[in-house]
Amino acid sequence: MTDMPAATPCVRETGPGILADALTAAGAAAHRAGCQVRPISALADLEAACRLFEGVWKPAGENALATTELLRAMDKAGSYVAAAFDSDAGGEPAGACIGFFGPPPDGALHSHIAGVSARMRGRSVGFALKTHQRSWALQRGAAQVSWTFDPLVRRNAYFNIGKLAARPAQYLPNFYGPMNDGINGPDDTDRLLVEWQLAAPEVAAACHGHPRVTGAAAERARGATVALGADADGRPRVHPVTGGRSLVAVPADIERLRRSDPRSAAAWRSAVREVLGGLIADGWRVTGFDRAGWYLLTDKDTR
Repeated sequence: MTDMPAATPCVRETGPGILADALTAAGAAAHRAGCQVRPISALADLEAACRLFEGVWKPAGENALATTELLRAMDKAGSYVAAAFDSDAGGEPAGACIGFFGPPPDGALHSHIAGVSARMRGRSVGFALKTHQRSWALQRGAAQVSWTFDPLVRRNAYFNIGKLAARPAQYLPNFYGPMNDGINGPDDTDRLLVEWQLAAPEVAAACHGHPRVTGAAAERARGATVALGADADGRPRVHPVTGGRSLVAVPADIERLRRSDPRSAAAWRSAVREVLGGLIADGWRVTGFDRAGWYLLTDKDTR
């Protein structure tokens, strides 16, 4: 789930080669995932997308993530409202994604919610949705898409930073306030805002299945130091920041940890906020994520 459009002006002329390449990448991603991705506007499809979001996040009480009326209005206003459908089964959507544009001087698309049904996980449906969103945004003159994610969720960090080659821009403490849903629980909703430069060569390569690769062990061999690691009990341990390249760890499964050991989960949240958020605020840039659970950051003075 995401919010807050980025503030960097980014509308520019998109060359036909970039757009054609993006359309090719999106088509190939959908084919590999065994799905069809398309904008939706029919009420039945919009209702199904809302049900999918509810099934993924399981919000408490009546705190709906999205309503049919909202999606209807977003579609009418020209925002991004799309869903992925299983090529074989049809029927209910396998995934859905919605986004809206920022102020006219910026023209950036902000991707607000993207989710995939449990029955389709592991088939790269989310990747197909994002590559479709990229081609859709490029067709409309946008050059950037932004979104936020929970920085403690390993699979999302790797998906966004590694598989899609998006660049983290801001650390946002307790961005949404308490959500108390099936994913966030009672924990603070810290978020990492990422910006996806749609025409960047590394993004184009990622959309063709060539992710940004980061290896924490190799980085340590080259001199990167651990700014946040784990002790013998699996709890966060902060270290002094030295040198120009640092590694920041996140736990293996923060969602499970929130259920089994809320105090440890809260300790990890606090430590990641202090270290990762502090480094980003000081001008360090996240340059990669090792899917084993490490952010790699580079100091502005060593680039």
